[in-house]
Amino acid sequence: MQISWKDSIYQQREELARRLREPLEQLAGRCTPAWDDCAALDSILVENFSGIPHCSVLYCVNMDGIQICNNVGPAGIVPGYLASDRSQRPYMQEEMPNWGFLLSDAYIGQSEHRPSLTALQVVQRDSLTIGYLAANFDLRNLPVTSELYDEPGNWRQIKGDPAIRGTVFQQARVESRMDGNLEQALSILEELLTERGVFQCQIHFSSSLATIWTLDDPLRYRILDHEALSDPDICLVYPPRAYPPDAAIKPDEIGRILNTLQVLRVTDPTIYLRVASINVFNGMVSATFSCDGSHFMPHDEFLAKDISFWF
Repeated sequence: MQISWKDSIYQQREELARRLREPLEQLAGRCTPAWDDCAALDSILVENFSGIPHCSVLYCVNMDGIQICNNVGPAGIVPGYLASDRSQRPYMQEEMPNWGFLLSDAYIGQSEHRPSLTALQVVQRDSLTIGYLAANFDLRNLPVTSELYDEPGNWRQIKGDPAIRGTVFQQARVESRMDGNLEQALSILEELLTERGVFQCQIHFSSSLATIWTLDDPLRYRILDHEALSDPDICLVYPPRAYPPDAAIKPDEIGRILNTLQVLRVTDPTIYLRVASINVFNGMVSATFSCDGSHFMPHDEFLAKDISFWF
């Protein structure tokens, strides 16, 4: 089953909460008798710090969000935080669930300016809530327990800069150097995509360049400027590679996609294609127009649309 990035976050948070709730609840119980004694609380947190997995900092706050002990980290007590006001921190603004345990949304930490989150456990005395035990976590230290989400394969339309959209009918396409040699440039890109190991390309029509990624060196991109896209000899730089059998786009569809992009570039002088991309593995085509609106579309749906859909 395909999962979204929101599903992946939910799974990750659910697993983290499962690991944290019981040890924090037990530690909160140990803090109750020492609640009014800063030194005793510091000692309890130091003694039990290792029992809270992946934790960066432990501390306690009263009902007003005022810290009533020092910070405790992996190296022990970190002085200077007693009486700190944490009432305005993001995790203190969230509503505590009825079961007395909260795993906050992620936020940017104040000191390290890194993505973090905080777990809050209610501390009670005689069935009355007297404050919270807090555990901070640096997202870098947390294990990834959910699978990487899949990029959705449905058509998505995203609006761009309102300033550009507002003046779109006051502008007209100016022919770029690539436009004057567009058919040859796209033929070169077709050769690279189908025969030379390029699996993704981003075509900047107005800037007369293309950015490409290859199977042989997938972590680095290469820029082909107008001169390279005007010279078929550029194909000699990239050795022949068998077309990947697990690609979502068939090799004979690449030329059809590029031909459609050419039409979208030159058909209308006002609404015209500025940037487009093709990824053969996820099967998506993106198209960004002069109005700064972007479309992300499955290649088969893209090929099925006629010109009247776009104009």
